[in-house]
Formats: sequence, structure tokens, C-alpha cells
Amino acid sequence: MLKKKFSCVKVDQQKDGITWVIFNRPEKRNAMSPTFHVEMVEILDHLETDPDTKLVILTGAGVSFSAGQDLKEFFRETQDREDLKSVAYKNSMWRSDKLWMYNKPTISMVNGFCIGGAFTQCICTDFAIAADDAIFGLSEVNWGILPGGMVSKMVTDLLSQRDAMFYACTGRTFTGKEAAKMGMVNLSVPKKNLRRETLKLARELLEKNPNVLRGTKHAIRATQDMSWRAAADYLAAKGAEIKQRDEARGHDAYAEGIRQFIDEKAYRPVFSPYVGAADGKTTAKGGKPRPSAASKKKAKPKRAAKRK
Repeated sequence: MLKKKFSCVKVDQQKDGITWVIFNRPEKRNAMSPTFHVEMVEILDHLETDPDTKLVILTGAGVSFSAGQDLKEFFRETQDREDLKSVAYKNSMWRSDKLWMYNKPTISMVNGFCIGGAFTQCICTDFAIAADDAIFGLSEVNWGILPGGMVSKMVTDLLSQRDAMFYACTGRTFTGKEAAKMGMVNLSVPKKNLRRETLKLARELLEKNPNVLRGTKHAIRATQDMSWRAAADYLAAKGAEIKQRDEARGHDAYAEGIRQFIDEKAYRPVFSPYVGAADGKTTAKGGKPRPSAASKKKAKPKRAAKRK
């Protein structure tokens, strides 16, 4: 449990393993300062190994997810201090270097403005859900620089080249609904439903085997730029790693999933994880079959109606 209080970020840990990391500079539309980045590095480093945290949700206080880098504190106040500028940029890399291959599932809940450099953490979390009326924009072209950091590369990889070119070069904004259509976020929902839908996704992910989930998200990330042969080797190694991690908790996901499906009909893999995926309480250890599978197994065939 992280009990420390921070000046720019608020951490709210739920008892179910979901931890909220809330950008907490609403008066600045959650613009990112050097201090903000220092705090985010410390928070994410801690949560990655915190046993009370199984999944992390990033969001913003007030009306913004984040307005990008703080122009005054991040740029102007460091422009003539190479030492301060170097440290600020290094700490800001939590958004890409840390989040991209984070060892726990991450979700961006985009509640409002997501501008410029804030695209980085939105893209680098594993999933993103936005309010329909959230506002996205790459305004850097309007004040004379490239989109922040590696955003030009990120949006080109994520969006169609036409959309990436259009929004980066015009600086025009787009809504959460448009972001979902372009693939910037997984989905958009009315703002009143945003927290509920985000928690719905989070709880669905927490039902999965955490080692398999970790391995799968790493596989999706790491193999993007690999050749087929290199990807095959990586995926084989990642499968072996999952098995080793599961053995440490007295478990075998591969064998257990097949056994429950073939021998016990305890679950239906198209609709739910196998019993005990999240906590190790398999059917052999007292776990109960999934209701849908159990009811289907017990259901008696209907008798044909008698003709008069």
C-alpha cells in the first residue's frame, strides 16, 4: 500500500487490486511539470511490485486528462539549464519506457482534454477509454515545434497515415467519439458512464491469469517490429516464462484450462476464463465451475411435445 502523499498526483488504491493514479493539477489542466514526472516515476516504480496493486488506471482530476507538458515549468524554466532540462526529459520517459512494457495491466480513462504530450501516456497504456466529449489535439504545430517527444512516431503507428498527417499538421482537435473510430482509444462512452465502463473493463482483466495476461501484453508490444522468425523465438520464450511463473504459485495454466474444458466442462473459453485463473482456486482446489458452463452441463433435454 502506497501511503505517501504527492503534490501533483493522487493515488487511490481500492481493495480489489485496482489502483487509480490521478493527475492532480486541475488548475493547470493537469499539465506535466518536472515535479509531476518525478512523482510519476516513483509511483509507477512502486506500484509495479506492490502486492496490493493488480491493475493501474490513469486519469485526470477536473476537466482534463492532461494538457501536455507545462510550457512554463517544463520548457521555459529549463531552457537555459541543461542539467535541469536533461533530468526533466529523463523523468518524463515514464510515459513510454515504463508504461509500454509495464508488468501490470494499465488503462487510460480520458475524462477531458488530452493534448500534445499527453498522447504519449494515452497511447502507451494497454487500453484507453474516453468520454464521448473528450477533446484530443496536437497543437504543437501552432506554436512552432514537432508533436511532443515520440508522438509523431506513435500516432503514425496507431492511426492511419492520413489521420496522423491531418491532425498533426493542422492542429485541429477531435472528440472521444472520433478517437474511438480512428483507433486512438478502444471505445468512447457518455461521460456519466465513463468510470463505470472503465471499471467494467478493469474487473474483466482481473479475472484472467495475471502471468498469462502479462505475457500476452508483452508479446503484442515486443513483436510489432520483429521478423517472423524472431517473433517465433520470442513467443516460445515468453510461453516458457509464463509456465515458470505459474509454477511458482503451484499452477499450470495450459494444463488446467484444457483439463477443465475437456474433462469437467467447467467453463466455456469463448465467454470466460478457466476457474481459478486469477487466484489459483481451480476446480481441483475447491473452485466452483462457471455458472453458464455448469447450468449447460446439468440442463436436461426438453421432451418433444405430444401430438393430440
